[in-house]
Amino acid sequence: MPSEMMIRRLRVHSKLNEDDAAALRSVSTHVKEFQEDTVFVRESEWATHCCVILSGFAYRAKVTENGKRQILSFHPAGDMPDLQGLYLDRMDHDLVTLSRARVGFIEHRSIQHLIETRPSIMQALWRETLVDAAVFREWIVSLGTRTAAGRMAHLIAELRQRLTAVGIEADDEFEFPITQSKLAEALGLSPVHVNRVLQSLRAEGVLDIQKNMVKLRDIEKLVEIGGFNDTYLHQQ
Repeated sequence: MPSEMMIRRLRVHSKLNEDDAAALRSVSTHVKEFQEDTVFVRESEWATHCCVILSGFAYRAKVTENGKRQILSFHPAGDMPDLQGLYLDRMDHDLVTLSRARVGFIEHRSIQHLIETRPSIMQALWRETLVDAAVFREWIVSLGTRTAAGRMAHLIAELRQRLTAVGIEADDEFEFPITQSKLAEALGLSPVHVNRVLQSLRAEGVLDIQKNMVKLRDIEKLVEIGGFNDTYLHQQ
């Protein structure tokens, strides 16, 4: 069912009983499939639905007045990247598929009904937005203080942790269909610099990214280079 990934995600940081899960399963979800690099929620659009990533990856992005794009966050299956649209009338960024993806759309009025009738779900959704904000804060720290290698290592360590939390196998290898140009847009680096960092991490036996797969050779070293501490993810 489309709601299963959402339930998994909310249970990472919140206690939901079976009645709560049943209520989430009862919500009507319109599922759409998108090819990679598809903008499925646009900046300035009126927000009428919230979405949940059911499979694949998506990302948030903003395009500046000079045409440059900044990727703000990556979203694997289970994430609900536009919950803020419940209370903010217009979107202030784009949501774009990183890969081929299935996305579920839930009308705001259905979520509002859950919030009004099931306090535990209300708290879980509120907590999800707070965790989302915590991830943003850590992203800012990376862009402002970490080395290029540290930014990349932290991103990969975080993704591995988030995938594992929702039951997606991500021990020493996981799917992440990223290009060097998109890594550059996310990490505040040039594509040339990204290539150099990847070559360095590969030579040091830390990680490799090729053919849409991340292969981790030395997880302890990865965590050390990125200064990764998962406390900000607030996982139970």
